[in-house]
Amino acid sequence: MANPFRAFSPSLRVSPLHQAVRLALLGATLAAPLVGGLLLAPPVQAQERAAEFDFAIAAGSLEAALMEFSATAGVTLSFAPQAVHGRQSAGLQGRYASDAALQALLAGSGLQAQRQANGSYSLQPVRDDSALNLGVTTVTARGLDATTEGSGSYTSGSSNTALKLPLSLRETPQAVSVITRQRMDDQNLTQLLDVARQTPGLSVNQAGNAGSDSSEIYSRGFAVENYQIDGEQLLDSNYNSIFQTSDMVIYDRVEVLRGATGLMNGIGTPGATINLVRKRPTARWQSSVTLKGGSWDYQRGELDVGGPLNAEGTLRARIVGAYQENDSYVERLHERKQVLYGIVEADLSPDTLLTLGMDAQYHDADNHSRGGLPLFNQDGSRTDWSRSDSAAAAWASSERHFVSAFATLEHQFNDAWKVRANLSQGRFEYDEVLGYAAGGNPNPATGTGVNLWAGRWEAKPVQTGIDLSSIGSFALFGQEHDAVLGYSRHSTDYKAPGYNLWWHDNWDWSIEDIYNWDGKQPARPDMPAVSRIDTSEQQSGAYANTRIRASDDLSIILGGRVSNWESTKKTDNFDPSQADSVDKRSESGVFTPYAGVVYDLDQHWSLYASYTSIFKPQSRMTNTGGYLDPLEGVGYEIGSKAEFFDGRLNLGLALYQIEQDNLAVAVPGEFAPDGSQAYRAESGTETRGVEVEVNGELATDWQASVSFSRNLVQDADGHKLNTNIPQNTFKLFTSYTLRGVGNGLTLGGGVNWQSEIYSDGVGPGRNQRFTQDDYALVDLMARYPLSRQLSATLNLNNLLDEKYYTSTSSSYYGAPRNASLGLRLEF
Repeated sequence: MANPFRAFSPSLRVSPLHQAVRLALLGATLAAPLVGGLLLAPPVQAQERAAEFDFAIAAGSLEAALMEFSATAGVTLSFAPQAVHGRQSAGLQGRYASDAALQALLAGSGLQAQRQANGSYSLQPVRDDSALNLGVTTVTARGLDATTEGSGSYTSGSSNTALKLPLSLRETPQAVSVITRQRMDDQNLTQLLDVARQTPGLSVNQAGNAGSDSSEIYSRGFAVENYQIDGEQLLDSNYNSIFQTSDMVIYDRVEVLRGATGLMNGIGTPGATINLVRKRPTARWQSSVTLKGGSWDYQRGELDVGGPLNAEGTLRARIVGAYQENDSYVERLHERKQVLYGIVEADLSPDTLLTLGMDAQYHDADNHSRGGLPLFNQDGSRTDWSRSDSAAAAWASSERHFVSAFATLEHQFNDAWKVRANLSQGRFEYDEVLGYAAGGNPNPATGTGVNLWAGRWEAKPVQTGIDLSSIGSFALFGQEHDAVLGYSRHSTDYKAPGYNLWWHDNWDWSIEDIYNWDGKQPARPDMPAVSRIDTSEQQSGAYANTRIRASDDLSIILGGRVSNWESTKKTDNFDPSQADSVDKRSESGVFTPYAGVVYDLDQHWSLYASYTSIFKPQSRMTNTGGYLDPLEGVGYEIGSKAEFFDGRLNLGLALYQIEQDNLAVAVPGEFAPDGSQAYRAESGTETRGVEVEVNGELATDWQASVSFSRNLVQDADGHKLNTNIPQNTFKLFTSYTLRGVGNGLTLGGGVNWQSEIYSDGVGPGRNQRFTQDDYALVDLMARYPLSRQLSATLNLNNLLDEKYYTSTSSSYYGAPRNASLGLRLEF
């Protein structure tokens, strides 16, 4: 794969700002032919609004008056929360057009309304107004919009990850959490693993450095294997952990749907679906530069530029770039991350929108370790390593590169129906040279007895996807109902060299003295390719669902999907004595039903229930080399949800039960013939749990996210499974803006607590238990606007310097106390 960052990777280190600027210039160069071609198209004039509305808005706060205006006129209104804080409106009585109504409401406020080409409005300070411009929030007739950027909120107005219908969180009959742009900015959550650690119901089991398959995200006791970008599935069951190193700078929000999601994904596990939603071009021009620095030589620069490209606003573009370089609390580890994203939107007509874009993400690491050091000494006693001790060989590395392009065409036929076609292609490239001192057990006196695991895997998967859907509403029996019809097809193909793992000819894997080890010995073994592996995976399916409003208070959701899946793996061995092999597996006509019901108790509270089935062909292997049979089962969920303040505060309570056969359970110390972890299939398993969460605005200027999750996985005999995942987690983060302190000081803090985790069958004799006790991590943040355009954010993580293991498979510790400082300039 050609490296689009090659021109920006000189041998001498340059500043993050310099890198970010050059990334944006490269993006502009790549997008120029596309933008130029679209500029030649004749402009589409915005349609005029002449409709009048009856307003009965009482005098009071300007914010409340604007919310009522938006609800009455049914238009979108964007404004800076700080701009309206404390301001009053005289109200409005009578029949007015939107323009005249806004002018009257804003009289004497120091603000003016500017209408956009799409009919929405944004509020801007009048000339010489000194109010700080600290971000724009979007308000609609329902409250918050789906887009979270600029909202200042810890929740979202809607999500379509579950059913592809634009439902509010309250209307969705499953547990949904949204990590918003504001939340990511407040806590400096720049990587997907950072987001997962803060998301209700998710936990991270990290046994080594990020950038390998040893950092898994779990939900409801199961590894998360379903990933989406803008609702489109990412398909690579052979190595889906590559998605976990995604950088968050290009995304508006992360939607996490917990539970089974077979209706939209087809084949999948019941843990969760993580949907990364990209940033979109904005209706007005805006740009920002962010510089960050912190512990362990952390340096990061971000540039975000975008807005309308013509006077009519019918052509919009955005370019986002980031560069990061850092060392680590783990000695010798060094990482480099480069990100580039460009998107163009064109209104081909008032009813037709064309979107074209590309993004590239590179994550490279030197002195990279897939695991940690051994947990036990030869005599069975516990080892006692420093948090900075590394298990990485000096020659071990990880390279993860991803470039994608996408095109979307949407057409609104009428007020009720819209069709959408999406084409995408992603080109991955990963190359991981493995070398980590996790084998054996050390002699406490001499440091001997530890072995180096060595190997390599690399591939260049190419994924192509198409998704066609029609979304709309229809009237029947005096009620308005919603429906979705769609078809999707995704395929992943690649040719990859095969390497021997862990054991190599003429190579001594022993480390002379682990206590005085610098990672250089033993030297990297000769690891020639021993085979060629051709892999092809395809999945297609047709889906449909409908939301039937049986009454004003009762909604019934029914849907189903018919899926086809096929996988072919062909291995050509270079050694004539080793037989070639072809492994073909397929499933056709797999039907996944979905049923849900939502009943509104009143204007705030509702009850819900949902049911779906589970089916997932598995790539996990036994110690004899056979694949586990497909995972099968059913999932049930009941709960209650509520929303307050026009959806700016969301509450949820979920109770669930999952019944499965052929659940993959790792067998400690055993390997499949290809060197991977061996698994056994456990049938009759049952998972039960409860989840409670509160997200959004508790009061003016006060945002919070609070959650508690409890999950228990048992086999048919009632014995616990997946004990390396915490049964209980509690997560809290909150922020409050003190308007009376200077330009407005925002203070925030939070705590993440998890119960104990443990693994049996470990130690020199494979007969010991390793336990990580429960622990809590405390984080703090502060943000202050230094001027109208410049703000500073300080983050302190693990304030109490808690020392803890992040898994129960090796001595890999979580990060000690650390800090970062960011400066953001908007212009």
